[in-house]
Amino acid sequence: MSDHDFVAALLQRMTLAEKIGQLNLLSAGEGPETGSPAVRNVQGRLEAGQLGGLFGTKSVRSVRAWQEIALAGSAHGIPLFFAEDVIHGHRTIFPLPIALGCAFNPQLWHDVARVAAIEASAEGINHVYAPMIDIARDPRWGRIAESPGEDPYLASRYAEAMVKGFEGDDPTALDTVVSCLKHFIAYGAAVGGRDYDNASLSPEDTIGVYAEPFRAGIAAGAGSVMGSFNALNKRPMHAHREMIRGWLRGKAGFEGLMVADYTGIMELSAHGLGDRETVAGLALIAGIDMDMMGEDYLNHLPRLAKEGLSRPESGIEISAAEICSAVDEACGRVLLLKKRIGLFDDPFRYCDDDRAAKATLAPAHRRLARTSITESSVLLKNDGVLPLEPGSRIAMVGAAADDRTNLLGTWSVSGDHRQAVTLLEGLHAAHDGPITCVKGSDIVEDPILADRLNVHGQTVFLDTRSATTMIDEAVAAARAAHVTVAVVGEAREASGECSSLTDITLPHPQRVLIEALAATGTPLVLVVKAGRPLALEQEMKLADAVLFVWFTGTEAGHGVADILTGEADPSGRLAASFPARTGQVPVHYQAESTGRPYPGRFEKFKTGYLDLPDTIPAATGLFPFGFGLSYTRFSYSKPTVDEARLKGPDAVAVLRVTVTNEGERTGTEVVQLYISDPIARITRPMIELRGFEKITLQPGMSREVVFHVARRDLAYAMGESLLDVEWVWDPGVFVLRVGRNSRDLQGIPIHWDA
Repeated sequence: MSDHDFVAALLQRMTLAEKIGQLNLLSAGEGPETGSPAVRNVQGRLEAGQLGGLFGTKSVRSVRAWQEIALAGSAHGIPLFFAEDVIHGHRTIFPLPIALGCAFNPQLWHDVARVAAIEASAEGINHVYAPMIDIARDPRWGRIAESPGEDPYLASRYAEAMVKGFEGDDPTALDTVVSCLKHFIAYGAAVGGRDYDNASLSPEDTIGVYAEPFRAGIAAGAGSVMGSFNALNKRPMHAHREMIRGWLRGKAGFEGLMVADYTGIMELSAHGLGDRETVAGLALIAGIDMDMMGEDYLNHLPRLAKEGLSRPESGIEISAAEICSAVDEACGRVLLLKKRIGLFDDPFRYCDDDRAAKATLAPAHRRLARTSITESSVLLKNDGVLPLEPGSRIAMVGAAADDRTNLLGTWSVSGDHRQAVTLLEGLHAAHDGPITCVKGSDIVEDPILADRLNVHGQTVFLDTRSATTMIDEAVAAARAAHVTVAVVGEAREASGECSSLTDITLPHPQRVLIEALAATGTPLVLVVKAGRPLALEQEMKLADAVLFVWFTGTEAGHGVADILTGEADPSGRLAASFPARTGQVPVHYQAESTGRPYPGRFEKFKTGYLDLPDTIPAATGLFPFGFGLSYTRFSYSKPTVDEARLKGPDAVAVLRVTVTNEGERTGTEVVQLYISDPIARITRPMIELRGFEKITLQPGMSREVVFHVARRDLAYAMGESLLDVEWVWDPGVFVLRVGRNSRDLQGIPIHWDA
């Protein structure tokens, strides 16, 4: 019997109440919550057959216990599935997704997801709420930390690789999990960077930018998708039938499970769509299969299935038959997921204590975590002070230098910071000279802000000493050293969910510390830990080297020390543009052409900023997308194309460029391909990423890098409404551009006839 036939037969035997019970999704309450749950009676729900899935379990023992209760409470022996947030690792924590995006390495992304799947599945988890693939172009938004960045092409490759790493080739394999693409859609476009706020986008941006990673993840086989908290163009996403049933299930061909976010259905009432009964009906008909935490399906669908939903004042008329049909459809998808991964054959198949013990923080997993740090950290400046000289005296300064509590970063829900390696420990292990470590300053100075940052337990500790005393101690250490390594940046909870900021400069006490350290004359290296791009205009002037490491996870100390000592070449390239000042945001490299374009310097009656220096591009910020330095120097030949004139839909443009390592060290470069479409039917971005290749070259070594550009790569989204958007292209001249980042490029024109 096929899986679909099995589910159809089971649905025939189930009562309406049993079907609705499968649409209920609750937290086990074994970890931190991200909202206000409506109910805590998990055991009672299980005993009554009123729960289809559970998330937030923390052990094999817990999974086994809950599953036993669920099976006993189900007349048909229907098992639970178990879910968890596995955003950048499960027990072994990797760098944040925004950092992983900077690796420009699909194989690494696949392997990170593979490790996370191995560890999570070993603890009974079979459904993970990852990858998060929101396009994020406003670093005030805290959840940019969970995003692969600003570019739809890069995010699409990330989505593909992560989905394949999580799901593998066999859904019944014990070391795989069902992935969940989130958040659908445009959550990262929130007004003002305020978490949970709404987005207003053109159809072209919605489909051509924000939907592209979802299209890619679905094509790669993602088993589920999660709705987003925001409204898109005035329509809250948990009731956005046009995008869920019309685009996601229609145009993108998604057939898997659609889950609500935490109380997302309940929150439709706060969005202004009606009472709880009304929004339950709207969400179900829109295509949300499972209700997470709000229990509105459980409480209101039984009546709606008998009476329908009539709200003439709001233009809402949904028949009882439509509700029943939608319940069957949603329940069928829940059951199909469970059948597909083998839970009906063996509900306890993922519960293996021995496998969990072997998988958790396995040596190979920690090695990959260490490597991922060197691949994702971005060297922003280096005036010859890095790598550190062997045997040199180092003053290591900063509240984060010997701190363990903030190392893992946001959304590391199953990670244990006690198993992480601090930056001081890592540098001691890698460097053979003396190291003096002092605090220098608090991470923040405002007690109210510190309390907000300590929402999930204390990670920010305000010193009882005065700021002057701490700075004096740091200055003395710096003066006695050959080089100062200042570890600065954010606290763990300063980025992530509900961590929006109005100011993305470094906190004041750290800026004062950096000024004092720079004044000593001792060479100054800044190691910046954060979950978002920061505005570092002043710090770039004061420091001799700046290494942006993000939040780096379990192997933080070892991975960062590998870069500082030169054991590894920093090969990260920015997945999101860095503004010079907060007032520049939102900022991204895909700036559109205007009727009065920025001429490269301030000019009256041209787009730009009155108070911004001419050295900083107005639209793309201090550091552009794709930027990053190495410990060596790379040169690029002039690009060539095999044919400058092409014709027809099946033609392929072939671009070639030779990259040479002209330095004295082995290094890694990310060669990037962009396209420009000078004449189109609508205003277009001036450049768009269409390819990249990460290469490692020994000193003096050259390699030819070849890019293939198909006609689909030249297409763009255009339409009057969301569902009539089509991918179109315009025959004529295009410019292929290649280089080391989105600003430093060489171009070559091609002509493509229809």
